[in-house]
Amino acid sequence: MRFQAKKKAVLLLADGTAFYGKSVGYEGTAFGEVCFNTGMTGYEEIFTDPSYFGQIMVTANAHVGNYGVYSSDRESDGLKIAGLVCRNFSEHYSRPLAEEGLKEYFAKNGLVAICEVDTRALVAYIRDHGTMNAVISTETDDLEALKERLREVPEMKGLELASRVSTKEPYFVGNPEAKYKVAALDFGIKKNILRNLVARDMYIKVFPYNTPLAELKAWNPNGYFLSNGPGDPEPLTEVIAQVKQMIAEDLPIFGICLGHQIIALANGISTYKMHNGHRGINHPVKNLLTGKDEITSQNHGFAVNRAEAEANPNVEITHIHLNDNTVMGLRVKGKKCFSVQYHPEAAPGPNDATYLFDQFVEMITKK
Repeated sequence: MRFQAKKKAVLLLADGTAFYGKSVGYEGTAFGEVCFNTGMTGYEEIFTDPSYFGQIMVTANAHVGNYGVYSSDRESDGLKIAGLVCRNFSEHYSRPLAEEGLKEYFAKNGLVAICEVDTRALVAYIRDHGTMNAVISTETDDLEALKERLREVPEMKGLELASRVSTKEPYFVGNPEAKYKVAALDFGIKKNILRNLVARDMYIKVFPYNTPLAELKAWNPNGYFLSNGPGDPEPLTEVIAQVKQMIAEDLPIFGICLGHQIIALANGISTYKMHNGHRGINHPVKNLLTGKDEITSQNHGFAVNRAEAEANPNVEITHIHLNDNTVMGLRVKGKKCFSVQYHPEAAPGPNDATYLFDQFVEMITKK
């Protein structure tokens, strides 16, 4: 691979449909599941979100790169998307805080991105035909050769990816003298989740995704957090069994996104791959406990089976998506355990659901 600008590029979907554009600058070929995000801002947070690991991102926003990059906006230690497809890529930026341009950031990290693609048509196509594997390339327009390589890429359904983004060693975040201690299982945790926990006087020890419960309990935390992350939750059978034990022992548990799905699976409720998922910062959710509506940030391609959740006597659905009535929140009856499918820590926003972190504190302190 080498750095080169404005070379012809192609996006080939698994069903054989091709879209054409230009290289942003870093020459190469990238594979992954293609999906789209409808957010009008926050591209750096999206590109560094571990939940997008293994995915080629299509931005519905027409302009990307116009405010450069700033390290404090990153949700992890670096880029996590497999590649980028956009309409207009801005090589020049105007944000005073920016440390460098997005093009330079991609080049340093070897990320293949293509622009000048008809993203309105592409988003509409994915919406109608569903997310699927794809390849983007600035190296060749030989569709048959790319199609052969694309056949070797595993489907997202059944793919365990949490182990690819989880920390390898435990680490600490926050003030050791904080009032509460929280053990977080890292399936691909976002930095802004940790910031929200720290802001509520919590000291967090972040553990690898498959850390045994005995090791978590040995730190003597006040509560347990199950993070967001990429891939299909169902292959995480050992983690699911462990969370089932955590719930049975009535330990305080808060789960977000993948953590929410694992809590459902621990209660015998299945998950399924969605047609095109929810990815954006304007998704409407109804809180069934309060009757209030929230505008939320979401990023998931799998969801909890609503019929099974409604039939399960041990859980209560607390939130639903107002667009498609999918399950957005659960609580385990008689236990200190709740979860949401969306992102209350949303960066750059919205902030309608940050109360859930306060709810976690209340659950920990409740006798």
